[in-house]
Amino acid sequence: MTRAEWKESLGIALQTMRSQKLRSFLTMLGVVIGVASVISVAAIISGLNKHISDKMHEIGSQSFFITRFRLFTVDFERLEEEIRQRKYLKPEDAVAIREQCPSVLKASPILTRALFLGGSNEVRYKGRHVEEPILRGGEPELVDVLPIYQVRDGRFLTHDENTHAAQVTLLGNAIAANLFGAEDPLGKEVRVNGLPFKVIGVFEPHQGLFGGPGVDDFVIIPYKTFAKMYPNIEEVIIAVCTSSPALLPQAQEEAAEVLRRRRNVPVDKKNDFEVTSPDLLTDLWESLTSAIVMLTLIIASIGLLVGGIGVMNIMLVSVTERTSEIGVRKAVGARREDIGAQFLLESVAITSVGGLLGVVSGIVFSLSVAAVFPELPAHVSVVWTVVGLLLSVAVGLFFGIYPAVKAAAMDPVRCLRYE
Repeated sequence: MTRAEWKESLGIALQTMRSQKLRSFLTMLGVVIGVASVISVAAIISGLNKHISDKMHEIGSQSFFITRFRLFTVDFERLEEEIRQRKYLKPEDAVAIREQCPSVLKASPILTRALFLGGSNEVRYKGRHVEEPILRGGEPELVDVLPIYQVRDGRFLTHDENTHAAQVTLLGNAIAANLFGAEDPLGKEVRVNGLPFKVIGVFEPHQGLFGGPGVDDFVIIPYKTFAKMYPNIEEVIIAVCTSSPALLPQAQEEAAEVLRRRRNVPVDKKNDFEVTSPDLLTDLWESLTSAIVMLTLIIASIGLLVGGIGVMNIMLVSVTERTSEIGVRKAVGARREDIGAQFLLESVAITSVGGLLGVVSGIVFSLSVAAVFPELPAHVSVVWTVVGLLLSVAVGLFFGIYPAVKAAAMDPVRCLRYE
């Protein structure tokens, strides 16, 4: 077919759609739903992936953690006896890592007291109070190891304050705002679990991941002050950082070797501690979202299949309705391929318009979700938009072939006699 003939066939297809608006819309509805679901889920997941990646970057792309158990372990009773009997990490381990690992820049032990760990906290200032903040003890290196702790006002802890177990504290932005309002908190005295602490700093605002705890919910005090207040809390986490992300694997190996020597781990035994980088959460999330994307594609495929069957059904009806037209066109010289192209283009036009409507619907839905739920960011993916459009065209081609072949094979004499 020539370009002019293709253009004419496409014009006839669009004219047919315009003359049968409701039927055409109902026919393409399955395609619209299928493509919209792909676009919207892909946009939300793409936005969430970017959100997770940004949050992990805030924690530090050149940092890692050493813990007694694997992070996010909830059911300790199901752990093997050998794992449950692991020795606690010590602050001296952080010192050894700092001094003996050439690739390590800083290392800081961390102690934490929070409601989800079985400890209740409260911060008071005059008549105001904040319940259940997360209380954390750290050394001065903590602010370098974890860039997430950015001081907005004031300063961070000093070695002298840690050595002498000084009662000084830094507050999360939300905690400071609730306690002091417009008043300057620096130099003021608050009571942390009943004990007086001088406020020396306030952190930059940080709301955390998906509305979960962030720096806004933290109260930081010197490590030795924390250990003095709560000697029964022995679960130490060691945060370590390097000068460059490229040194991360080497630093992890060096730190693991130092700890194996200090903890007398035999050569033929596995580590009795866990070394984890922030990429663990990213990898875990990507594994989860991959499964969600696959499930969405399956559901969308069902929608597209139903839409495709609807397109085939309507095109077969259209072939029957326009039998006389087919006979007239063949009588005046139309070839089999001309008739086939006309109906195939009509099928593709229906699904393509459905694909466009699906893309628009998916984008609108994604942006609406992001507007209503800010913690669920949406980032419309160009790749998935193109995939959605290509899928809609493919559905039109696949399910339009049989009606087009049937129309092209009709006997013109019988078509002209058809009533």
